[in-house]
Amino acid sequence: MELKILVILIVMSSSAAQEVKNLTSTEGGSITLPDPILKLGFLLYGGSNVALVINSEISVVDERFRNRVFWDKNTGLFTIRGLQRNDSGIYSVDSKTKGVLTSYRLTVYESVPEPGVNRSSVSAESCTLLCFVKKSEATTLSWYRGEEILNQSRTAASLPLTVHKHNFSSSYRCEAANPAENKSFPVNFTTSCSENIINHSRSGFDWSLPLVVGIVASVLCFVIFIILTARYCMTKRRKTDRHSEGSVNREEEVLYADVTIIDYRARQGNTPDSTPVTDRANLTTVYDKLEVHRMAQTNADIVQSMTT
Repeated sequence: MELKILVILIVMSSSAAQEVKNLTSTEGGSITLPDPILKLGFLLYGGSNVALVINSEISVVDERFRNRVFWDKNTGLFTIRGLQRNDSGIYSVDSKTKGVLTSYRLTVYESVPEPGVNRSSVSAESCTLLCFVKKSEATTLSWYRGEEILNQSRTAASLPLTVHKHNFSSSYRCEAANPAENKSFPVNFTTSCSENIINHSRSGFDWSLPLVVGIVASVLCFVIFIILTARYCMTKRRKTDRHSEGSVNREEEVLYADVTIIDYRARQGNTPDSTPVTDRANLTTVYDKLEVHRMAQTNADIVQSMTT
């Protein structure tokens, strides 16, 4: 009976010694092993020696980890930086002063890509958004309302969520995660969907951004055309008015000249100037408005009188 108890205790202690704790990190990241070595001990990877501490001094013996394994004298903890996918494996911290061997299974994952959200569909009562992410190893997509999981997928690269109008005011987020890290994208359904739903229910059209931009551009072009046409007409009218004012001013100009009355009958008697000088004092000066058509007619009358 005592032998059985002894065997069981040996097996239990052996199983406890073989217990391995799981650790995770991402490419390019770092990991700190939580068991300290203060004065004397080793860091092992897959049973091979990576680094040793003697008299509180570290020496890295594995070239793969040179300039990547560090030891803190104050805490006695090992830190591995610049992790790569092939750094995954079993690490052990062997403390010779305490006689404790602790092992860790480290898994290095790809860094989680940033998730994004697109609108999938919209109706009068609800809106559906699509959370998507570039396909990555062991990435899980999840939709949250507060801390409540609404939808989740461990395999799909996109995940939809439909929310009814009366729940728009709640807080939502899309999250992409793997065992090492997570990244989230907050979503406001009110700003993403409410305006589109109002327009959809009233007019039956989905007022998407390209449609709105096209309508605005068309309206602006029409307004610019109207403005340019109005300016052209106003400019042309001003030129016409100025031309008319110039013509009126020219017509209203009055020219004055001395008019001498000549007795053409006396000239027919070969007496060019038969009026005595003393009689010229009785001549009268007449002022009249000269007009082109009148002058032309008077000249014609003079010519006719001289020929008769």
